[in-house]
Amino acid sequence: MNRRRLLGLSAALLAAPAIAARAQSGPWPTRQSIRLVATFPPGGLADTIGRLVAPALGSALGQSVVIDNRAGAGGTIGADIVAKSPPDGYTLVISHASPHGFAPGIYPQLPYDPVADFTHLGMLVDTPSAWLVTAKSPFRTLDDLLAAARRGSVRYGSSGVGSSGHLLGEVLAKDARAPRLDHVPYRGSAPGLQDLMAGAIESLIDPLTTNMGMLRDGTLRALAVTTARRMPALPEVPSFEELGYPRMTAGVWIGLSGPRGLPAPIAERITAEIPKILSRPDLRQRFDELASYPPEQPLLGAEYARYIADFAKLWTGVAREANITAS
Repeated sequence: MNRRRLLGLSAALLAAPAIAARAQSGPWPTRQSIRLVATFPPGGLADTIGRLVAPALGSALGQSVVIDNRAGAGGTIGADIVAKSPPDGYTLVISHASPHGFAPGIYPQLPYDPVADFTHLGMLVDTPSAWLVTAKSPFRTLDDLLAAARRGSVRYGSSGVGSSGHLLGEVLAKDARAPRLDHVPYRGSAPGLQDLMAGAIESLIDPLTTNMGMLRDGTLRALAVTTARRMPALPEVPSFEELGYPRMTAGVWIGLSGPRGLPAPIAERITAEIPKILSRPDLRQRFDELASYPPEQPLLGAEYARYIADFAKLWTGVAREANITAS
C-alpha cells in the first residue's frame, strides 16, 4: 500500500468517530418508519391502544409508526427485545403493567430491569380489568364462582404467565380461600376469549378495553371489576373492593417507553407529544368507549418511571407474600 493511500485511510479512520457522533446527533426521525413493539398479540389491550396512538404519534413526528407484535411470557419477550435494542429512537415499546409492573415479582430471573433498562416517556391510559363469564354461565355472581372453586376445579384464563390477570387470579384464590381456581395461560387476550366462548374454560380475567362491546350486547357478563368503586360505564357490576377483596384493585396501565439511553432530544420530543395526543377529542371518545382512561394529570418522563418503580415494588411484595412464581 503506498504512503498516500495509507495516510488517506488513516485520516478516514480517525474521522469515523466524529462522523458517527454527528450522525447520532443529527435530525430525527429520518428513516422510513419507527417500530412500536406491542408486547401482546393483535386484539389485546397493548395492540388496541397502540393502533389508536401510532397514527397520531406518526403524524406529529412526520414519520410512520408501525406496530410490531412480539408476544409471549406475559409480555416479557417483547419488553426484553426493546430493552436490548439500540437507543436510536427507531424502536419504542408500548410499556405495560404486566411486563413492567407484575412480572418483576414473579419471574425469578427477569432478563431486564423494568425501570433502569428503559427510557420511560409517559403513561397513555389506565384500564380496569373484569372477571368475565359468558351469558350462559351458571355463575351469576363472584360468590357463585368462588363457591364452585372451593368444591372443585374452576378454570380462569389470562393473557399469559406473569400477566396482570395471572397475578390477580392467584391473589383472589388466596384471599377467597378458593384453592381450585386454576390458571390457564394464553398468548394474549384473543385466544383466551375464544376458549371462554367455546366453553373450554369457565372464566377469564381481562382488561375491559377488548371486551366492552360484548359486555354491552350481553354476550359476556362481568362478575366484578378491579376498581375501588363501581364504574359509571358498568353500574350494575360490583367492584372487587366492594366485595371484600381490596388487593384486587390494580388497573392495567399502558404507556410509551424506549430503550435505556435514548438521547434526551428524542425523548423530550416524544414526551412533549403525549399530552397533545391524549387531549385529541377523537381519541378521548375512543378511550371512553374502551373504558381506558388517560391520567387526570400527565404522567411523563421521570414521574412515569417512578410510578412504574412503585407499582413493581408493591406487586413484588404481593407476589412474594402469596408465594406466586412463574416457572
